[in-house]
Amino acid sequence: MSLPVMDLDYLTTTLVDLLHIPSPTGFTHRAVAYVEAALGKLGLPFEHTRKGALIAHIASPTARPPRAITGHVDTLGAMVKAIKPNGRLRLTRIGGFAWNTVEGEGCRVFTRSGREITGSILVTKASSHVYGQEVGALRREPATMEVRLDERVTSAADVRALGVEVGDFVAFDPRVVITPSGFIRSRHLDDKGGVAAMLTAAKALVDAGQQPPWPILLHFSNYEEVGHGAASDLPADLAELVAVDMATVGDGQASDEFHVTICAKDSGGPYHHGLTSRLRELADAHQIPYKVDVYPYYSSDGEAYWRAGGAAAIALIGPGLDASHNYERTHMEALSATAQLILAYMLHG
Repeated sequence: MSLPVMDLDYLTTTLVDLLHIPSPTGFTHRAVAYVEAALGKLGLPFEHTRKGALIAHIASPTARPPRAITGHVDTLGAMVKAIKPNGRLRLTRIGGFAWNTVEGEGCRVFTRSGREITGSILVTKASSHVYGQEVGALRREPATMEVRLDERVTSAADVRALGVEVGDFVAFDPRVVITPSGFIRSRHLDDKGGVAAMLTAAKALVDAGQQPPWPILLHFSNYEEVGHGAASDLPADLAELVAVDMATVGDGQASDEFHVTICAKDSGGPYHHGLTSRLRELADAHQIPYKVDVYPYYSSDGEAYWRAGGAAAIALIGPGLDASHNYERTHMEALSATAQLILAYMLHG
């Protein structure tokens, strides 16, 4: 049986919209509101969890135990750790990234009053004309990285007068580019690519007027980057959980930027063999281009669910991303294949 047609323009638009919405872990309300509006347009009922996540319900004519698909709207980011005497900001990381991957990046600081202040993330000795070889030799770590605000500030008092305080969230500029050859490069494709694929698959199902043979929950988590996104809020009778997240591309990896990847194992151990095998069979049956891979330094919301005591079978899929947790890149073919596999799982899994 063929799959319903997917709206690839919707996939692109949804992804670009999400990428431009700042949502470091702990500051995800804008991205959650966007997903909520998208679900409303699709006519899918949803609920907010006390943790701030979102769960949508796709009805089924049967009363079988539900299955769930989870993707996360939260991204890497930072918070203000200290306001320095010279008016610069020291940061603390949100999520796992190396400091050199954000050096030179633009950012926004969000104050409690709602003000947004732009700036740049720089090493403390940034000018080669002043510091010479020290610029390259300086170790990139919290003590040597700072935010230069785009305001006339030369003291901590000046900064506080703007409303900036310790604990304010800092989001990195995504720098979204879509090339004529179909590549998308941006920060935070992890996991906004997965979320866009989930919404696109749901739209295809709704547009076709079809229902899955079991109730489906779409879980949009908001704490994945710090390790506990799907650790709560999923029902006790859940039969299966498919996590949709990025696939790692690099030396020694099978994943690439043109396929959906089915992950067999990551640093937390193997995923459920039966469910993983069934996803491979679905991809074969529907001629969906896929790879199977093992990730050496990786964990997912599926593992968060398992470690919290969840009993459902878990699998992990996602589009191949080059330079994960850096300035990332993927291709529309990988995103389309991911959405197709999600749709196949909802209808025939």
